[in-house]
Amino acid sequence: MPKPANTEKTAWAELGPHNTLAVPAKCRQLTPVGSLDELITAVKNAKAEGLPFLVLGEGSNTVFVGDYNGHVILNRLQGLEVVKENEATVHVRVAAGENWHDFVKRCVEKAWHGLENLALIPGTVGAAPIQNIGAYGVEVKDAIISLEALDLNTLQVDRFTNKDCHFAYRESRFKQDWSEVKVVTSVTFELKKTASSLVLNYPALQDRAERLTQGELTLKDVFSAVVSLRTEKLPDPADIPNAGSFFKNPIIDQETFSALKSVHPEIVAFKQDTVIKLAAAWLIDNAGWKTKRRDGVCVHQTQALVITNPNKQNGCAIESFAKEIQADIKDRYGIHLEIEPRLIRV
Repeated sequence: MPKPANTEKTAWAELGPHNTLAVPAKCRQLTPVGSLDELITAVKNAKAEGLPFLVLGEGSNTVFVGDYNGHVILNRLQGLEVVKENEATVHVRVAAGENWHDFVKRCVEKAWHGLENLALIPGTVGAAPIQNIGAYGVEVKDAIISLEALDLNTLQVDRFTNKDCHFAYRESRFKQDWSEVKVVTSVTFELKKTASSLVLNYPALQDRAERLTQGELTLKDVFSAVVSLRTEKLPDPADIPNAGSFFKNPIIDQETFSALKSVHPEIVAFKQDTVIKLAAAWLIDNAGWKTKRRDGVCVHQTQALVITNPNKQNGCAIESFAKEIQADIKDRYGIHLEIEPRLIRV
């Protein structure tokens, strides 16, 4: 007698350990890849099965709203090389799977200036340009020369200049029209070798850096100040699951800001060229959301921009809580808060 066909459902892989919000989602298959060839093979395998696939770094900017009915490919590409260097600058090509903060630390150790303000931001090097990460007056686009990305249709690696990426505030083409068709495999940065490049636009950062030193500020002072400030304000995802800033700072025109300020004179905002960037954290805090909790999901006690998931609730609970905050801010201030992490659903 022939054996009956195996009709058992394949065991799905846990995604909780692979996203910083610790959302307990699952996927059909989980594949870590350490080389370009392995990445291409994993993409081919998913396509052959006719299933969707997602390339994930450290999951620091991702919310799984339900299980992922496909393949999740973990980008673990490693490597760093100096491709050009002179007395003033160094060009460094870094593989996309490298940990971002570890890379920033290496830059500081080698006295390469330009990324120290972006210390302690969770995620990988490959995720940094997608989101155009920024902090304390610096955006990663300011240091990027070019990057390489795998085209998921042709399975060829193409090079893109800084201009090609259409960088904007927390935006790039890799987050928009290229999000489903290209995967970053490496990024090339131009870093400086002089202290004159230190960026101290934020008073809190300058004050903290000056308190850490007795003389002229150094690259290491700024790095240490950023780490100190972020550690005080932002919870470590390893201790309290979170995805960092959950909302973008809204960009509005001067007329809208003037009207808001007449009603809320204490509102916090920053002028950027011809527009105004509102502090989303102030809006959320002033609306009374700090420390509020719904279904085990809450706003962090020291930073209102951060939604935490201490009880490891599902993505639906997180999304529902975020929408409640959005609706309240819209009602109170007439301002729409845009969610920063990707909401993944299949």
